[in-house]
Amino acid sequence: MSDPVQTDARAQLAHLWQAGVEAVRGDACVAAALSDMRPDPPDAIIAVGKAAGAMAHAAYAHFGPNVPGLIVTKYGHLAGIDLPPVARTIAAAHPVPDANSLEAGSRLCAAVTQMSKASHLLVLVSGGASALAEVPAAGLTLADVTGDNARLLAQGLDIHAMNRHRSTRSEIKGGKLLAQFPGAQITVLAMSDVEGDDIGVIGSGLGAVPATTGAASTTRIVASNAIARAAVAKAAMAAGLTVRENTEALYCDVATAAQTIADTLRPDAPGLYIFGGEPTVVLPETPGRGGRNQALALLLAKHLRGQARVTALVAGTDGTDGPTEDAGGFADGALWGDGAEDALTRADAGSYLAAHNALFTCGPTGTNVMDIALVRIDPEGDPA
Repeated sequence: MSDPVQTDARAQLAHLWQAGVEAVRGDACVAAALSDMRPDPPDAIIAVGKAAGAMAHAAYAHFGPNVPGLIVTKYGHLAGIDLPPVARTIAAAHPVPDANSLEAGSRLCAAVTQMSKASHLLVLVSGGASALAEVPAAGLTLADVTGDNARLLAQGLDIHAMNRHRSTRSEIKGGKLLAQFPGAQITVLAMSDVEGDDIGVIGSGLGAVPATTGAASTTRIVASNAIARAAVAKAAMAAGLTVRENTEALYCDVATAAQTIADTLRPDAPGLYIFGGEPTVVLPETPGRGGRNQALALLLAKHLRGQARVTALVAGTDGTDGPTEDAGGFADGALWGDGAEDALTRADAGSYLAAHNALFTCGPTGTNVMDIALVRIDPEGDPA
């Protein structure tokens, strides 16, 4: 039988997490930016990333259904999104590229290079773009690209290091795609999934405009982890919770991230603790089920053992965690038990969480601004 207090805590954390996600949805953020900026109508739209469909939907709502477009996103991330027939779409794999990623890269190059000298290009970029579109550097094959990505993911490198390496092996990353644009004007709207919100790092620089281009350009970051966390805090206060912490500190390996969260929590200070960022995880040769958020949730459960008044949720804002359909997982003082340590060693946290009814699954969200971890501490004397 489920604990009604635990169920209530999980439901509230899921609601607060969703409030953060809603504040940075691709459609809402792009709509707000276009209304504020009022750019000239584009002659073409390209959108790349996990939130590409939602971002493109807002652009077409603003400019009308007749602008040629190319939308590149992850499999399953166009469900329920209404785009006009003029918007061509292609879905590809993430986090490791596949043949469709190379097809997407080729189509992007064609779309950019075939524009006229007086043209205006609207570029919409969100996290995940690095894997979803690629043109390998001369001499490299799809096998080289997939092998590179698999190794980078397994080594637990941060996104800056990964994307710097990816750019050296690509003909479109690091500003090389927009360097091919022959037109007059480029407008770039980006959703940040990297520390520091650097357009040269987001999507490995697919939306970066090199200084050598002759086009006038405007770049704006329209969504970030900070915006999402602020929305969580606002919703928490409206629900009567005291926000004790709101920080973007999870740029480390998952074990360090779990320790950082645990060290911040104060049992004598009940309320909500909010953390953001994107921790890394080192994978064995044959990993099990799960991603960094599921691993972090289980590691956090280890620190919470025996604590009756604490409930946590760790989840990726894009609605997926690693190569899974789950966004992350819940943790509390009773989750850690036999088999947990072994699951972490085998990178199989997802299987352990599933067996203990602690997975968090929500489906694609239309955004991608890294991860959010929430911890609720109930006041002394409250049942848990």
